[in-house]
Amino acid sequence: MPMTMSRARVARRIATAAAFGGGGVGLLGVATVGVLLTEVRLARRTVGGSSDIPPCADGRYGAAFGHRTDRPPLRLGFLGDSTAAGQGVHRASQTPGALLASGLAALSELPVDFRNVALPGAQSDDLERQVELMLAVGTEVPDVCVIMIGANDVTHRIPPAQSVRHLAEAVRRLRAAGCEVVVGTCPDLGSVEPVYQPLRWVARRLSRQLAAAQTIGVIESGGRTVSLGDLLGPEFEARPRELFGPDNYHPSAEGYATAAMAVLPTLCASLGLWPEEERPEPARGEGLLPVEQAAAEAASEGGTEVTASRAPWALLKHRRRRQLPTAETTGPSTVTP
Repeated sequence: MPMTMSRARVARRIATAAAFGGGGVGLLGVATVGVLLTEVRLARRTVGGSSDIPPCADGRYGAAFGHRTDRPPLRLGFLGDSTAAGQGVHRASQTPGALLASGLAALSELPVDFRNVALPGAQSDDLERQVELMLAVGTEVPDVCVIMIGANDVTHRIPPAQSVRHLAEAVRRLRAAGCEVVVGTCPDLGSVEPVYQPLRWVARRLSRQLAAAQTIGVIESGGRTVSLGDLLGPEFEARPRELFGPDNYHPSAEGYATAAMAVLPTLCASLGLWPEEERPEPARGEGLLPVEQAAAEAASEGGTEVTASRAPWALLKHRRRRQLPTAETTGPSTVTP
């Protein structure tokens, strides 16, 4: 609990600095940064990374539902970095966007038009460009957008207040356009298998701190968040050969499915399509908490949703997950699964 409260305080300072245009909040000493940079260089030789172009998953999912209703298709947008783009897998149906579009189509029983503008390697400052693409003249505004961003901000030592400011502004612009927004916060980089101590500890600390600060910025800008950090941490550590892809950095198809399964309930709830009520269930560890405390707790427990309530409170939810339908059965005929 003391660590959670400490993380809550630091996250609030970062979010406040972001809101008022401040710089970064120093979390590490000079000596620690020196060790970190040395370990990063060593880790990069081992991890490598992937230069493959992610498969394009854009198109209409659940087209068969269109024959059963005269309601228009739902529109789903995706923004962010390589994780949002689906780097590391070779089939469009294995990307998180395709998985979520398929799940949304199945649960809503409506077709879903999916569009992805995420860019591998993107940092939070690229969200301005991505939002411009998503809201460009001549394009239909999505009903809901999912953003996954933050890992590259940590590895490139972007000041966290700067990262949060860019993300919060993107959420505000999308909300002003009439779009619901769900953010998958920064993943736990301490779970990358070839990364050793002390970098593993530092990476975990920085990524969770950014995730907590992101949550505050997103909630106060009108969006919802789902923590991916702890979800991908223990599960990836326990089964790295299954959940990491060939480059040992990006998720495998099963890893993306794990993340998508955690995001789907919140995605559907943002559109009023999830069967659970929008109130806490104390027996499931849910409740109304101060925003910064909810953000800190969510950063430590994957799959946790944080939604705005009456300021300064936020609703912490652990929604029940459902098995995702396969994108092969609901995916667009124009994309090869």
